[in-house]
Amino acid sequence: MNTKHRHVPPIGVHLTQDIANRHGRFRARARWSDPSSQERRSYSATFDREGEARTFLEQLQSRTHIASDPLISLADYIAEIGDRYLRGLDPSSTASGYRGSIRVRVLPALGHLAVRSISTAVIDRAIDRWESDCSPSTLKNTVSALTRVLDESVRDEIIAANPARTRARRRTRSSTVDLTRKIPTLDEVQSLADACRRVHAAYGDFVLLSALLAARVSEVAGLVVSDIDWDNRLVTIARQHFPGTNGLCLKPTKSRQARRVPILKPLEPVLRRITEYRDHDQPLLRGPRGGVLTTGTLSRATDWTNLVQRLGHPGLRRHDLRHAGATWFANAGVPLHIVRDILGHASIETTKSYLHTDTTELTLAAERTNEPASQVDRSAFLHHLTLMCRC
Repeated sequence: MNTKHRHVPPIGVHLTQDIANRHGRFRARARWSDPSSQERRSYSATFDREGEARTFLEQLQSRTHIASDPLISLADYIAEIGDRYLRGLDPSSTASGYRGSIRVRVLPALGHLAVRSISTAVIDRAIDRWESDCSPSTLKNTVSALTRVLDESVRDEIIAANPARTRARRRTRSSTVDLTRKIPTLDEVQSLADACRRVHAAYGDFVLLSALLAARVSEVAGLVVSDIDWDNRLVTIARQHFPGTNGLCLKPTKSRQARRVPILKPLEPVLRRITEYRDHDQPLLRGPRGGVLTTGTLSRATDWTNLVQRLGHPGLRRHDLRHAGATWFANAGVPLHIVRDILGHASIETTKSYLHTDTTELTLAAERTNEPASQVDRSAFLHHLTLMCRC
């Protein structure tokens, strides 16, 4: 498509449209009178197919409407608003996922219905179908994308309230507590790192950094040598290398804010080794060929699925290493608001979802409760950790 962008038509103007075939290509043009200057203006684009040219003019016409058709279908409404429902989202990751959820799941299930006829019950039935084929995270993204679209229809006064908003918290299979799920211990993560290190040292280091910093895989990939503050024994997490829509991109953390994580003793030897005699602006970790490490490269190089199966952790995801680190901090008695800051969450409720209790911790809790008085005074440790995280 070749677009000649002259002027965008204002809302409420009358458009005259035409399509001209020029040597096998189709030029779509819309013209109107500017309401202020009364000058004649136009907006044109050239396409390979006539159908594409007609779609372009239909979308241009819909954007000049003062109000949407109150009986408009969900599919037509999504075409009319374009990417308006994606405002404020990261275009390289979240927005792309939401757009795919709308195309692959929402439109086939609900696109033919009038927006006004989409009720809570209808959405529940759609969720029942989606959750039989989708992972919990995919289902969550699908409902979130639909919620954003219907928020726009509320603003356009097509519907009075968004029926999908309460469905985001609907009890699905993913909200049921999995009593068989086990977060690995530090020793088990060490064993996993050793197994990955047999493929290449960087893979083992990557596993330990993800767990002991409770960091996202993309955030570990974004670390540079100068992020390690040995004076205060802190690691600053300020950026991430993310495999987005158009390839790898370097961008801020998900919260768009830097955060600091204390260096735990088991991590110190690794950090000393990979920072010694290196320039401050060099990446902390790189793969065997000098490339950026991503969750996909780690999975393929180590045969992750079979590896964790052999080590007794079937289904363990790379992101579960972050959950493990968060759980270790919480189990050590670190206050929840400090754990939240370490993880970079805006809400403590999100942090709570990262914490997992297994039978080992329940047994230890019983032992501690049965003791007449604790023999370990953690107050000094917690005070010191609180000061470090607030630096």
